[in-house]
Amino acid sequence: MEVINIKGTDDTPSVTMDKDNGVFLIQGRSLPEDVTLFYQPILDWIAEYGNQTNDHTDMTFKLEYFNTASSKVLLDVLLKFEEIKNNGSDVTIKWCYREDEEDIKEAGEEYEDIVEVPFEYCECDEDWNIK
Repeated sequence: MEVINIKGTDDTPSVTMDKDNGVFLIQGRSLPEDVTLFYQPILDWIAEYGNQTNDHTDMTFKLEYFNTASSKVLLDVLLKFEEIKNNGSDVTIKWCYREDEEDIKEAGEEYEDIVEVPFEYCECDEDWNIK
């Protein structure tokens, strides 16, 4: 599978989807002008990945902010991983947040209530190193 490696900007997160190296990461701020245009290739990639997954998948989110439009598409991403899990694959969501961003942790908890995928919460320092 082709690797997705998108460099983040002030309005879009960095995204890495790398099946061979087992790296699945969305990090940064998500408030793209056209949320569908930005996230559709990622959703398509995840759908393709679902046809032949790794033995285990850790999908990691390290978000410092996301807008309402992004929150909907992030749910779509999570639902894709729920589908993968329901098809028999081992999937974990790693939801990382900074110590001073309890609202991000709470957003993860709300997502966890919606999707049937186990979540692990990771508190991070300012440089996104897990404490």
